[in-house]
Amino acid sequence: MTRFAKPKTRSGTATTVLAGAAAVVALVVGNHLMARRAERRHPPRGDFMEVDGVRLHYSDRGEGSPVVLIHGNAVSGDDWNVSGVADLLLENHRVIIFDRPGFGYSERPQGLLWTADQQADLLYKALRQLQVERPVVVGHSWGTIVALAIAARHQADLAGLVLLSGYYFWTLRPDALLVTAGALPVLGTILRYTVSPLLGWLQMPLLKWAMFSPARVPARFQAEYSTAMALRPSQIRATSEDGALMIPGALALRRDYKDLTLPVIIIAGDGDKIVFKRRSEQLRDILPGSVLQIVNGAGHMVHYLAARQVAQAVESVVEAPHARRGNDHTESSEPAGGGVPATASGCSQDGAKEVALPGTDRFLSQRQP
Repeated sequence: MTRFAKPKTRSGTATTVLAGAAAVVALVVGNHLMARRAERRHPPRGDFMEVDGVRLHYSDRGEGSPVVLIHGNAVSGDDWNVSGVADLLLENHRVIIFDRPGFGYSERPQGLLWTADQQADLLYKALRQLQVERPVVVGHSWGTIVALAIAARHQADLAGLVLLSGYYFWTLRPDALLVTAGALPVLGTILRYTVSPLLGWLQMPLLKWAMFSPARVPARFQAEYSTAMALRPSQIRATSEDGALMIPGALALRRDYKDLTLPVIIIAGDGDKIVFKRRSEQLRDILPGSVLQIVNGAGHMVHYLAARQVAQAVESVVEAPHARRGNDHTESSEPAGGGVPATASGCSQDGAKEVALPGTDRFLSQRQP
C-alpha cells in the first residue's frame, strides 16, 4: 500500500512562521543587549560636540602645534591610543582625535550619503569650531580619503598630511561587494540587527590576521580592541556604507591630487594585504613633493609596528618650510624633496622620495642634499 505524505496543515505552517519570527526577535533583542553591554564596558573617554546637527565624539588633549588623527574602517578613534601614536604625539602637540560618523560614539544620521567629502566637510567644521589652526592631518586607511578630501578643499588651512595605508586609486575590490548588502536601506537594517553580528564574530580572527599580516596581531590590540563595539548594528552600518563608498571616494579625488602642494608623507607596509603598497607608490608618483616611506615587515596596520616613525613623520611635516610659512603657491614648484625631510637617499625622476625601512619604530633623520 502506497503511503502519501500528509500535506502541511495551516496550523503547521503558522507554527513555522511563528518560530521563525521568534528567532528573528531573539536575535534583534540579543544583539541590542550585547551592544548596550559593550558600551557599558567601554564608555566614551572624550567629549561631545554638535556640528550641523551631528553629535560627534572626540578628544582634544595636549599643547603645541595641532595634529588631527582620522581613523580607518572597522575601528574607532581610540585606535590611535591603542597603537601608541597619540601618546607619542602628545609629548609635543595638541592632538585631536575624532570618531568618524557612525564609529565609536559619533552619530551617523540617516538620510545622508556619508561620502568622504561629506565626512571631510563635517570634520573641517568641527576643527573650526574647536579653533584649530593649520593642523597636520594624519589619516589611516579609509581616513586617508577623508584627509585628502579636506586638503583638496582647504589645503591653505593645513600644515600638511601624513597618510598611512591609504586606498588612493580605484581598483576592483571584492570586499566592497561583500559589504554592499549591509549598506542597503531595508535589507541592510535586517541583516545588521540579526545575522551580521554573528557572522562578524566568526570572521573577526581572519580580519585581524589580514589587518596585521605579515606581522603578528599585537597583544595590546588583542587586549583593548573591542569586537563587541565594532559589531554593534550602528557601527556595522557605518563600516558597510564606508566599504561600499570606498571606490567612489577614490574616484572623486583623482583629479584633485595634482593640485595639492602642501607637504605630504606617505607611509605603507610592504606586506599590506588589504591595500597593496602599489597604491601608495602611485600617489607618490602623482603628488608633487611627496615622500614615500615603506616599512618592511608591516601590514595594513602599519602605525602599530612603526608608531614612532609616524610621530617623526608629523615632526618632519611641521618642520617643513612650506608648512611653517603657509601655503604660498609661488613656492609650490619647489620639489617636496626640499620641503619635507626624507629618511634616506634616493629620489624618483619627479623628485619624490621612496624610503624603505625595517619594521621597527625607527625613523632615520637623514636629510636629502
